[in-house]
This record gives sequence, structure tokens and C-alpha cells, in this order.
Amino acid sequence: MIKQKTIRRQTFGAGLLKLFQKRSVQLLTAGWITSLILVLAIGIEGLPTQVFGESATIAVLGQLGLLAAELLIIAIIYVTTRHRTPVDFAARVGERGKTVAETTLFWGYIVIGLAIGGYLGFGLHPEGTIFGPLRQVMPMELMAWAGFNFVLFGLIPYIAFRALGYSHDDLGLTSSNLRADVLLILLVLSIEALFELTGFTGILYLTPTQLLAGIPLSFLIHLFGTGLPIMICIHSILIPRYMQLTGSMITSTILGGLTYAAFHIFEYWTVFDTASLSLLSIIFVFSQFTGPGMIKAILTLRTGNAWVHLWSYHAIAPHVMIDTPHIVEVFKLK
Repeated sequence: MIKQKTIRRQTFGAGLLKLFQKRSVQLLTAGWITSLILVLAIGIEGLPTQVFGESATIAVLGQLGLLAAELLIIAIIYVTTRHRTPVDFAARVGERGKTVAETTLFWGYIVIGLAIGGYLGFGLHPEGTIFGPLRQVMPMELMAWAGFNFVLFGLIPYIAFRALGYSHDDLGLTSSNLRADVLLILLVLSIEALFELTGFTGILYLTPTQLLAGIPLSFLIHLFGTGLPIMICIHSILIPRYMQLTGSMITSTILGGLTYAAFHIFEYWTVFDTASLSLLSIIFVFSQFTGPGMIKAILTLRTGNAWVHLWSYHAIAPHVMIDTPHIVEVFKLK
């Protein structure tokens, strides 16, 4: 027994050493450390205290706590799925030259789409998501936001890649192991729900009538406005191509996290009035969303099923569990 424990410790230590020998991991770690040091050096004056707290120290501690929770979830996903058959993403996306061209052109489309959305005030989250609104929000604003993002980042890319000949299997929209996928969804959803209910208790104070109306409304608005667009753009299209181009699950996970962060560059709490506020906004978008994006990415990479991340770590937690009170308030549900 002692010998087995020693072997496990050695294997675990060797695994961590191998992980941190990856250049992508080293760069990500350096980026995280540098970013948080910059926050402490610059301070957060000018950013909304409702989101970041009263001081740079509080903001940095919050980001470190978030990162610790995210790394724990990633480790649990890795251990839970370690015996699953690796997904052949190369067979789904085709030869490398075509993959490079598709990825480059699609990223061009994304950049244009994000710029248009930023100009119109439509980020990948609406005003009030997670932290509460900084101004009054009207119901039609949320509906317009959801429609814009669904069409631009969900419907059009889906139609385009189906027209290119990609099947639902190729796009990761079917399951090769439904039972295992459902169990993984329930596991991750339970863990994330536990985390969220310790810090966001607003849903517990809604009336039964508000819950009956608010939960499905919050679910549908966020499903069309951010859930399905993220699933199609990142998990159906980009992540399989990252895996084909890099050949590395670790690098692809990191790229998935960074891509998810990039999609949120125009969050409602970002401020671009000055150079320092712009830098701080970019830093917090990076630190706030890269970790969750990596969780979503590893779920897709391990299962080959783009739906898994949506049900376990997006559509319900957080956008039902945290955001339902905000939706109830916006729509004045009694």
C-alpha cells in the first residue's frame, strides 16, 4: 500500500512537471501573474466598484479565488474523463491547409462581428449579468441583444459550416457516449451550483411565482444571446480546429479559454475612456473569462460533444442560478 501511494505521488509530480514544461502553460502563467501585478500597481479607480470591489487588493484576491475554483473543476473533469477514448478531431475538420484557411477566415468574421456588437453596445453578456446592472435595463434591450448575438454568432456560422459540408457529428452536435456525457454534465453542474450558491443567493429570495416565470425567461434569453453563439463559434467550429492545428489538448484548452475571453472584450463593465482603464479592462476580461473558457474547452475536447459545456457550465449555471433575479427585476415579474 505504501509503495502504491509513493508511485501515485511520483506519477502526480511527474504529471505536474510535464504540464508546466509546456510553453503554452508557461506563457499563460506568466500572463496571469503579470496582469495581477499590473492591477496592484495601477489600481482600479475608474472601474465600477460593484464589479471589482473597493480596492485593487480585493479585486486581485477575488480573481485568485475564482482561478483556484476553476483549476479545481478542470482537475475534476480531467480525472473523471481520463479513461474516455480520445476524439479524432482531425477526421472531423479535414486536412491542415483547409483548417488553417477556415480558422483564419472565421476569425476575421468574428472580429468584424465583435466590432459591430461593440459599436451597438451588444457584448456577449448583457447589462447586469452576474454582477447586476450599472444602469436601468429595458426588456426590449435584452431581447434585441439576444437576437443580434444568436443570428450573428449562432445561426449564420451554423448555416455556413453546414453548407460547407460539415455534419452534426463533425460539429460536435451529437454524442458518442450519451450516458457518460449526462453523468459528466450532472457532476460539473452540481459542483458549479454549489460554488455559486455560496456567493450568489438572490435566487433563494424569489417568490414561487417569480421563479416559475423568471427561470425559463432567464434560461431562454441567455441561451440564445450567449449560450448557443458560444457553443457554435467556439466549441463546434474553433476548438476542433485548434486541436487539429496544435495537436495538443493542453494548448487547445488554453486557446479555447483565451478565445472565450476575447468574445467578452466589450462587457458592460469594461471602460475604455483612458489608456490605463483600457488596459485594466482587458486584464480583467482576461482573468475573469479565460478560466471558465478553459473549463468549457476541456469539456468539449474530452467528450467531443459541444453540448456538454452548455448544459453543465453555461446555460443553467450561471445564467439561471445567478441571473434570474436580474431578469425578474428587468421584466418586473411579481
